[in-house]
Amino acid sequence: MPFNPFTIDLPVREIIPDVQAQLTDRNTLIVQAPPGAGKSTLLPLALLNEPWLANQKIIMLEPRRLAARTIAERMAFLLGEEVGQTVGYRIRFENRISDKTRIEVVTEGILTRMLHTDNALSSVGLVIFDEFHERSIHADVAMALSREAQRTRRPDLRLLVMSATLDMPTLSGLLQAPVVQSQGRQYPVETIYTGDLDESLLPELTARTVQRALREKTGDVLVFLPGEGDIKKVEGLLRRQISRDIMIHPLFGMLPPNKQYAAIMPDRQGKRKVVLATSIAETSLTIEGVSVVVDCGFGKTSRFDPNSGLSRLETVRISKDAADQRAGRAGRLGPGTAYRLWTEATHARLAPHRTPEILEADLASLVLDMASWGIMDVNQLTWLSPPPKAALLQATETLHQLNALEHGRIAEHGKKVHALPTHPRIAHMLLAAKESDQVALATDIAAILEERDPLPRDSGIDINLRIEALRRFRQENVGGKGLKKIEKIAAQYRRMFELAPDNGTLDPYETGVLLAHCYPERIAYARPGNNAQFQLANGKYAQAGHRDDLAHDPWLAVANLDARQGMGKIFLASPLNPKDLAPLVKKQETITWDTSDGELTASQDLRIGSIVLQRKPLPTPNDKHRPAAISEAIKREGEDLLNFSEAVTQWQNRVLSLRKWRPQEAWPDVSTPTLLITNYEWLRPYLTDVEVPEDLFQIDLLPILQQFLTPEQRARLEELVPSEITLSDGSLMELQYFAHGNPPVLEIRLQDVLDWLKQPLVDAGEMPVELQLLTPDLKPLATVTDLATFWQAEYPALRTDLLKQFPKVNWPVN
Repeated sequence: MPFNPFTIDLPVREIIPDVQAQLTDRNTLIVQAPPGAGKSTLLPLALLNEPWLANQKIIMLEPRRLAARTIAERMAFLLGEEVGQTVGYRIRFENRISDKTRIEVVTEGILTRMLHTDNALSSVGLVIFDEFHERSIHADVAMALSREAQRTRRPDLRLLVMSATLDMPTLSGLLQAPVVQSQGRQYPVETIYTGDLDESLLPELTARTVQRALREKTGDVLVFLPGEGDIKKVEGLLRRQISRDIMIHPLFGMLPPNKQYAAIMPDRQGKRKVVLATSIAETSLTIEGVSVVVDCGFGKTSRFDPNSGLSRLETVRISKDAADQRAGRAGRLGPGTAYRLWTEATHARLAPHRTPEILEADLASLVLDMASWGIMDVNQLTWLSPPPKAALLQATETLHQLNALEHGRIAEHGKKVHALPTHPRIAHMLLAAKESDQVALATDIAAILEERDPLPRDSGIDINLRIEALRRFRQENVGGKGLKKIEKIAAQYRRMFELAPDNGTLDPYETGVLLAHCYPERIAYARPGNNAQFQLANGKYAQAGHRDDLAHDPWLAVANLDARQGMGKIFLASPLNPKDLAPLVKKQETITWDTSDGELTASQDLRIGSIVLQRKPLPTPNDKHRPAAISEAIKREGEDLLNFSEAVTQWQNRVLSLRKWRPQEAWPDVSTPTLLITNYEWLRPYLTDVEVPEDLFQIDLLPILQQFLTPEQRARLEELVPSEITLSDGSLMELQYFAHGNPPVLEIRLQDVLDWLKQPLVDAGEMPVELQLLTPDLKPLATVTDLATFWQAEYPALRTDLLKQFPKVNWPVN
C-alpha cells in the first residue's frame, strides 16, 4: 500500500496540495513553516511520486550531520523501510544509500561536490534546501550553482527552500519565487529574562539557571550553550549539584551517534532529562519531552581569521531569530518556558537575523569551487548575498600564489588542490610535501594550524615546539586535551594519504619550507638592526618578542600573526633556510610613487613578494604610470593617504549597519579595508591630476562613495538609518553609527528627552537607539536602552540629585 502523507497528523500536511500545485507550474518555491510542523520529513515524501519528478531523485540539504541522519531515519520509518532503501543519507565518512534510494539527505559540502561531478544534476529532479536561514557558505554556494544549472541546462530542475525564520518577502523577491506558509502548531512559551551574564562565568550561571528551572517548572530541560567545552563544564557542575534521578545528556556534533540518540529520545526509565546542546538543537530535531529551554544567548560561528589565514569558530551573541527559534523548542509539545540569560534591553539590541557566513568567511575555497566549475567571474552567478569584493580579490590572489589558478582559470595543480577535502592552503602544502616526501610532517603541521595553540602563551613562537609536543603525546600519551584534538585531526589526514605517524626528530628548516608553501605571502626577512622586526613578502611588518628564540633568525616562515595596522605581532613561525627560497625569487620591474614628495621612480628588482633582495635603478618612468603607482601606494600605506572624514566614516557605518542588519538586501561592502584594496576601480579617474600626497588628501570621498548605491538604495538609506534625529523643538541631533552593526548612539541632555515616552528606533523600528544621557553641563549621566524602564526604575533617584545640582531646570515627577 503506497504511503499517504495525509494520514500523518503534522501541521504541514495542510499545505501539501498547494506545494504540489506550485511545483507543478514553476521550478522554484519557498516554504515557511515553524519548527515541529513536519516540513523536513513529510514534504519530501509527499513529492516523491509527482509526475514532474519522473523517477528522478530528491536531494535534501541539511546543515548538520545529526539532523541529516535523524530525518532520513524518520522518513524511512514512515515508509516502513530500513534506511538505505527509498530514503538514505550521505554525510562525511558515512554513506547509507543504495541503487533503490530516491531521497538522499546530505550535508551541504556533499551537494557542492555532486554539482562538480555532474554540473546538470542529471539524475536529480528536486533539490530541497532545509533550514536555509542558517545561511552557511556551503548552502549559498550550492544555491548559486543549482540556480546556474537551472538557468543554463536544467530549467526542469526544481528548487525548494524551507525555513522557519527567513525574511520571506526579501527572499521571495531575490529568488522570484512564491511563498507557501504553514501555521504550524506552536504552543505559548513564557519568557523569563534572568539578567545579563558575565561571559567568564557562563558555565556557572547557566548551571545555576538550570537548577532554578528544575525547581520551578516540570518537564525536560533543553540548554543551549556555545560549544563542546562549555557543555562539559556545565555537565560537570550539574552532576555535583542535582539529583541523580535527573539524567544529563550532552548533544553536539562530534558525539558518537548512540549518545546523540540518547539525548534526543525520551529516557527509557521515564526519568526527567536535561539536554546540554549546541545550536545543533535549534532546528530540524525534535527532542522528545522538552518543555523548558535555558538559553545562554551565545553560539559559535565560523569567521575568517586573517591572523591564521583560515576560518575559525568564534563565540558570538546570537541573533533575535535564533533566540526565538531556541525559545520555540519549549512550545512544540505543549505550553513551555524559556529562560534567557540576558535582559530585555539586551534582547532589543540583538541583530534581527544571523549574518550569512559568505559575508565574513575566507572565500578561497569558494573561488576555487567556481574556477573548477569553469566560472572565472564569480559575480556572473546570482547570489542571495553577493560575496564581498575585497574578500574575493584576496582569495583570488591567494590562489594564484598557491599556483591553483593561472590567469583566473583553474590550473592542473588547482584541480589536485580542489580534490582534497580541506582548505586550499593546507591542500597545497600537503601536495608540496608529497613531492619532497614530507607528508607525515605536513599532516602534523596541518592539524596544528587548524586548532588552537596547545602550549601555554609564554612558550615562544616556534611551531616546531608544538610538533615535538604532539609527537611526545603520541609516544607517551602526555599532554592536554588540545593535543588529543590535534592528533585526532592529524590521524584523519594520515588516513587520507595512507600514512603511519612520524615520531622522529624534526628538522625545523623542513617545517619552514612547508609553512612557506602554506603562507607564501608571510615569508619574513629580518629588518636591519637587532630589533626582532621582520618584513613580510606581502609588504607588511611584524615583530617577534625580543627574547624569543627565533627573534634574531634572518628568515622566518610565519603561520600566525595579528592583523593590526603598523607593526604586527608574530605568534607562530618556523626558521627558514634562504637556500630553500631560490625557486621563489623573481625578477620584476617596479614603478613606485613616493608618498613623501610624489616622485615616480622605477627599478629592476630581485624579490620575494615585497621583499627586495637586489635593486637596480631604471630611468624615470612616464607619467601615464602615475595612477597605477598611486593606487599601489594606497593599498600599501592604507587610509592615512585619503581623507576619511567623520562624514565619510559615518556614511560608511550607516551602510555597513544595514549590511549587517539586513543581510538579504545586498548592501555593498564599503568598509575601509575593502575600499583600499579596490581603490583603483572607484578612484582611478581622480588620480590623473594627483602630483603630491596633499592633492590625494584633498579628494572629497563622500560624493564618490555615494555612487556605490543605486538611487533607490540612497533613498532607503535615509529612511532606514537617518544621520540625524529631530527633537521636539525642531533642532537636529546627530546619531553615531558603527561599522560592526552595534546599535547607534545618541548623546543628548536628559532635559531634551523629558517628553519622550519610548526609546527611539531606526531600521524600520527594528533597532533601538542607545541613549547616552548627559547632565545640563554635558557630563555623562546614564546609558539607556529601554527608556520606559528608565523612567520607572532609575529616573526618580536621579531626579533628587538633579534638583540639587541644577535647580533652574524643571525636573518633572514623571
